[in-house]
Amino acid sequence: MANRSDTKTRILDAAEKLFAERGFSETSLRLITSKAEVNLASVNYHFGSKKELIRAVLARYLDVFMPGASTELTKLAQSSENASLETIFSALVRPLLDLNKVRTEGTRIFLQLLGRGYIESQGHLRWFITTHYGEHLDRFVQVVSQSAPHIPPAEMFWRLHFTLGTVVFTMASSDALMEIAEADFKEQNDIESVIRKVIPYMAAGVAVPVSKA
Repeated sequence: MANRSDTKTRILDAAEKLFAERGFSETSLRLITSKAEVNLASVNYHFGSKKELIRAVLARYLDVFMPGASTELTKLAQSSENASLETIFSALVRPLLDLNKVRTEGTRIFLQLLGRGYIESQGHLRWFITTHYGEHLDRFVQVVSQSAPHIPPAEMFWRLHFTLGTVVFTMASSDALMEIAEADFKEQNDIESVIRKVIPYMAAGVAVPVSKA
């Protein structure tokens, strides 16, 4: 049993790293098995298919982040009926940082994987996330919509996806951004400070009134 568990973990670890670096489409099962030092039969045994492996890689993070985010949003709703968007987004920082307990640099890896899913049009991932974590997603959209009731649902859909894209891009280039900030402005940053820097920008973007032009 221990050997089976170790094999499954090795496959997940190898797949996660390759998916984040190369993307889902460009990462073959042969490449994953080579890095994990297992045979193809092991992947088929534990996951059944590449799609299921992709979902399992993301589930390691989503199973931690989604309930954590919902808990923080529930606490926020109980303490403040009219929380600002900046406060709402800030409530997600701790659940995001908790992903570093799942894996080293888990926060960054998770957001990179999420970004890959959107960039590469992995439709099955949207189905997987909405099916397995729909309650948590609905909770987030509900809280955000209550904070910005002047934004129509269709417009909110776009703005929240623009927000996700902003976070994904920022995390994907965070190392370079932190190096530039240190060299040009003598700033010392870490992942948490970078996330907190982008929150006011995102909150302002989501809340700006819809143009009537």
